[in-house]
Amino acid sequence: MGIKVCKFGGTSMADGNIILTGAKIIQSDAERRYVVVSAPGKRFSGDIKVTDLLYECSDAYESGDEAAFQKVFEKIRSRFLNIEKEIGKDLHISAALDVVEKEILSGAGRDYCASRGEYLAAKIMSAVLEVPFVDATEFIRFKEDGTLDETTFELGAKVLGAHQRAVVPGFYGLGANGKVKTFSRGGGDISGSIVARSVMASLYENWTDVSGFYACDPRIVNSPKWISELTYQELRELSYMGANVLHSESIFPVRSAGIPIRICNTFRPDDAGTYIVKNSTRDMREVVVTGVAGKKGFTAITLEKSLMNSEIGFVEKVLSVIGKHGISFEHLPSGIDTMSLVIDNEYLKDGILQTLLDEMETLVHPDKLYTHENIALVATVGHGMAKNVGTSARLFKALSEAGINVNMIDQGSSELNIIVGVENEDCADCIKAIYNEFFN
Repeated sequence: MGIKVCKFGGTSMADGNIILTGAKIIQSDAERRYVVVSAPGKRFSGDIKVTDLLYECSDAYESGDEAAFQKVFEKIRSRFLNIEKEIGKDLHISAALDVVEKEILSGAGRDYCASRGEYLAAKIMSAVLEVPFVDATEFIRFKEDGTLDETTFELGAKVLGAHQRAVVPGFYGLGANGKVKTFSRGGGDISGSIVARSVMASLYENWTDVSGFYACDPRIVNSPKWISELTYQELRELSYMGANVLHSESIFPVRSAGIPIRICNTFRPDDAGTYIVKNSTRDMREVVVTGVAGKKGFTAITLEKSLMNSEIGFVEKVLSVIGKHGISFEHLPSGIDTMSLVIDNEYLKDGILQTLLDEMETLVHPDKLYTHENIALVATVGHGMAKNVGTSARLFKALSEAGINVNMIDQGSSELNIIVGVENEDCADCIKAIYNEFFN
């Protein structure tokens, strides 16, 4: 018998009735032995996620505003007590909330505060299923630099192996300083992947509010094609570029072990879902493009200099400027005498962009240095593109006919994707044009 690890996202933990639905899903398959949960998400439009409320609590505590803290924490308390009431079982959640409040007010820290939504949700699911609760701090470890410590998997195998079944809170682990440390937002998917790798699961199921991946965002194209299967690489590209069904970093723990992922719908559990696998079984000559995704809010810094290609260390010097400021780049399209750095605008606030330009000017003395702001990146992804002649021609013909000006082109050496940079306002039209070309 195989082992399945189930991760239930925020919408799947939003209220007591949905949690009971999730419990039935788990109990319907004896192979579903380990469960990872997120904090309760939105119940309706305009609702607030529990994690966002916890961050508000942390802000209020750090600012010394006790009244604001109590007001927000009361919302959190009410939310969890309502969940307990809907489940109709004494889960001792009030006492657990008292402990959390006391710890936050004792200075447990921002990450501790943010992680308590998952902690309390896991306590609830554990009580509903009547299986052991295993805290993520017992085996998930971070290094000093904040990256995952590889000892996590060996420790996870030992800790989780002591239980035939268990519920684990997602989103956090134990930092090098011995305190709770969280992943980036959406990191509960990574936690689920870590658990799957630790127990060498046969399948990692990620339960959410959609029935898998679609060839593009349904908010942009009505009823886009459903994707039955995609590879880890395709998932990474699409997730990073805005397909937010699964955290883009969640594949790394399971990829090395070859553990497949299945995206499932908590509200439509009989749907087939989407499988993410190491090697696709699709005919790449028939399936040219797997999906199209886009992301707004980038700036391109372009440097031009004669004989740039013969100047040893030119690129290294440029990259040292952004590295000094803790900034990473998304893409690095270049020519013989030109190079561009495409950077997420989140890194360029509060005058940082001008600082970078000044430092690059001083360090490498380019002939020209300029920026193109408000760029959207649109990625067309699929292993089939390398197997089919004329894919690029079809893509750019579609954009030309749609009247979309392309400011930047970047294609990976593996021919897995073609990325174009367009104006922010052209992002949706760009996605539509590419989708219509390859799927209609």
